[in-house]
Amino acid sequence: MAAPASAPTPAAPRLLKALIVSSVGVAVSHLVLSDTLYLSLAAQASAALGAGPGYSSQQAFTSALVNTFLLMPLVLWIGMRIAGERKVGPMVLVGTAGWVVAVGNGIDAIDDRPGAILPLGSLALVVGATALASLMRRTRT
Repeated sequence: MAAPASAPTPAAPRLLKALIVSSVGVAVSHLVLSDTLYLSLAAQASAALGAGPGYSSQQAFTSALVNTFLLMPLVLWIGMRIAGERKVGPMVLVGTAGWVVAVGNGIDAIDDRPGAILPLGSLALVVGATALASLMRRTRT
């Protein structure tokens, strides 16, 4: 006997959960991005001072992008599952795509300055669009 399907969460509580989870996702992803970009700057500085071969700035830059692009969908999916939500695929897709676009458009602003923050407008847009995407659900036919 199959377990009965649980009733979907009403829109307002789901949206609130999504706002919190997407805010955490953006914050954590930004922290990982800025910390690994700082490693890239340190590698550039040590190479300029004549340090031997090691962890290059290109490797650090690439790992910064890969880590943040992998982290965002994981945080969104795990966060919403912990919050008791199901069917979070559209939210994860929109949030990840939004994060990739925000980083792609703002990477120059934070690449050369330690502690710099991506433009707040783009971060707010990612959080808002991701939270709104949580309301998209596949209907059963």
